[in-house]
Amino acid sequence: MDEREAGKEVQRLIDLMAKLPGLGPRSARRAVLQMVKKRETMLLPLARAMQEAAERVRLCATCGNLDTGDECAICRDPRRDPSLLCVVEDVADLWALERAGIFRGRYHVLGGVLSALDAVTPETLRIPRLAARAAAPEVQEVILALPATIDGQTTAHYIADHLSGAGVAVTSLAQGVPVGGELDYLDDGTLSAALRARRAL
Repeated sequence: MDEREAGKEVQRLIDLMAKLPGLGPRSARRAVLQMVKKRETMLLPLARAMQEAAERVRLCATCGNLDTGDECAICRDPRRDPSLLCVVEDVADLWALERAGIFRGRYHVLGGVLSALDAVTPETLRIPRLAARAAAPEVQEVILALPATIDGQTTAHYIADHLSGAGVAVTSLAQGVPVGGELDYLDDGTLSAALRARRAL
């Protein structure tokens, strides 16, 4: 018996799971089968957690991080250094830097990088909001922690040009981040070294 014989509800769950990054149809089938077998300990708690996340989780109005309030815990934390603003492509990159535990400033999540192929323009990213935040008197340095890909570096240079008159130092990650590398896949030591060795653009 395959999943088609198990009912449309199971097939729908498999189809949805297969759309997640890192999960293909086979992995999705195995995951769904395991959840259905352990309905009380896995499937129902997961369904409740997903429902709660769907209802409560939102983007931070200030930086673009995920949290349950209008402003995330990092933006609310008075111990964070307001003079340092670290720009990342996605929330996963913010989480990676937080795991490394070396950065104590604030963040700005762009929500992507410039890409002509995917029709991602400066207007579709949170660059205008970044410019407004960089203009605040307490901000002294904007660190561009963007992927070492062509699109990532194009975005970094665009932002550096865009902020050239803002009166802030604009730096980027240096050693440790390989060309074509994504921050979320780097280990904590590599991220720490890259952040410490940032350089001016």
